[in-house]
Amino acid sequence: MSQGISDDVRGRVGAILDRVEREHGIRILFAVESGSRAWGFASPDSDYDVRFVYARPVEWYLSLEKRRDVIELPIEDGMDVNGWDIQKALLLLLKANPALLEWLNSPIIYREGPAMTDLGYLANQIDHRKAARHHYLHLGLNQFRSQIDGRERVAIKKYFYCLRPAAALRWERTHKHGRVPMDLPTLLAGIDLAPSLRAAIDDLLARKAISSEMGEGERISEIDRFVREEFRLAQAQSPRVPALDPSLIDKAQALFLRSMTGANREALSC
Repeated sequence: MSQGISDDVRGRVGAILDRVEREHGIRILFAVESGSRAWGFASPDSDYDVRFVYARPVEWYLSLEKRRDVIELPIEDGMDVNGWDIQKALLLLLKANPALLEWLNSPIIYREGPAMTDLGYLANQIDHRKAARHHYLHLGLNQFRSQIDGRERVAIKKYFYCLRPAAALRWERTHKHGRVPMDLPTLLAGIDLAPSLRAAIDDLLARKAISSEMGEGERISEIDRFVREEFRLAQAQSPRVPALDPSLIDKAQALFLRSMTGANREALSC
């Protein structure tokens, strides 16, 4: 999917990923955009936040020594690129890690393959609701308390760091099934909003699209009320922690082995 990413940028990303594979001796299983460009509220000068999952040769995993399971590149020319080893990714997926779930939901894909499909299939079988609620509540509430509450003027992007979590909480509360979407347009399309609130959000989106990352504006009462109410409702909920289905561990193990060896996929449902 391109989603507004130019051919030039996609070429730059591809070249970086090729270099990472050569220099680290890895195979990138998938790579996506994760950040304001994928979330749907980028500024003209927003960085590109490229995230990937990779696998190493089998021998690398056969070691008594604990080895680094992330690759992080210095931010250069607006490119923020890092990734997780498939073993790390699978262990976190079994815990319904919200960051990895967002990567799998990204509307901007730079590289995809069978492993991304299999990870998404496995993710759909894991109860992620409690983890998602906890993640978006604390993400949004911390931003609101530290960057908005008590101020007359605020950074526009900080509003979105509260608004997207609040919209995710409402989506999760009003949809009984499915993974919570990562991008704001899809979230907004899936929830009911008062016309005045939707107008305020649309206006903020238009301003963000032409403002720098440091752009500021006045407080917006409609958005303030919305995020406060969603955070209050999320705090009042106390969901039961579901037990992990043991069969999912077996499926994750099978996916891990396939990713290491590059063997042909087998259906996770078998």
